[in-house]
Amino acid sequence: MSSKLTRLADMTTIVADTGDIDAVRRLKPVDCTTNPTLILKAVEMPAYAALVEEAVHWGRRQGGTRAARVNAVCDRLAVTFGAELAGIVPGRVSTEVDADLSFDTRASIAKGRALIADYAARGVDRSRVLIKVAATWEGIRAARALQQEGIDCNLTLLFSLAQAVACADAKVFLISPFVGRILDWHLKAGGGPYTSETDPGVVSVRAIHHYYKAHGIQTVVMGASFRNIGEIEALAGCDRLTISPALLDELARSDGALPRKLGGPGQAKAPARLRMDEKRFRLALNEDAMATEKLAEGIRGFVKDLRSLRALVAGKLAA
Repeated sequence: MSSKLTRLADMTTIVADTGDIDAVRRLKPVDCTTNPTLILKAVEMPAYAALVEEAVHWGRRQGGTRAARVNAVCDRLAVTFGAELAGIVPGRVSTEVDADLSFDTRASIAKGRALIADYAARGVDRSRVLIKVAATWEGIRAARALQQEGIDCNLTLLFSLAQAVACADAKVFLISPFVGRILDWHLKAGGGPYTSETDPGVVSVRAIHHYYKAHGIQTVVMGASFRNIGEIEALAGCDRLTISPALLDELARSDGALPRKLGGPGQAKAPARLRMDEKRFRLALNEDAMATEKLAEGIRGFVKDLRSLRALVAGKLAA
């Protein structure tokens, strides 16, 4: 009998949510996503010391201020890991724009261009890369501009239909609506108990998926941030799902039926097509306490890990 992971792969593109190169080799996903937290974890692993040392050695030869060299090494590390991953997976690798640029459209565009240029210098075509940007209004504007230049984007930290609609209007390649973090918020607020079917994160992603399919929106929906395999099973049939190695292993060990939940006949009706200008977006986000809080918390968390990575790099450059 085939595993649930095998059955899931028959209806959904499997993406590994990790910067661990060895784990990706073992799991053989189609795509791979990274973020500042995952890159920080990978950089701290002894197995990748040589990759870190190469980037630091390169950084010592660069000009500019200390801060500029630290940032350049961090970018180089992100692309180094991304290029290694691109050599393993047959599909795409997502690399994230610095989280502290989440409210700076112009700087996010410049960073996205620079990351793509670094990939190109390593022989990795832009068709293999997704530039990952936080789904703030400024981030969505940056993604719109990058998409118009042929640079595909992955909009992350997405918690609401309002964000999803704005991303669709911007014609971004892919969105990453979060599941587990939505559940976390509702549990903390006293909600539950929830089943996989009533899990508010699952319900949110299903609503976005239905909306996109009902209106013929081409943007890919990739569920992210899972707390258990029940959430994953409840989204079977979603365009893509990005899953941690631990949960991929659990799915690989699990047998039993895995029915399609999304993309089949009899889907729920979606609301009328919506449009999001800046005023509507900011008001809708402000009215959704969960989305507002989780977006801000997510950015803070990624900024914290980015600063930790910069501190680690600064210490190595000074050594």
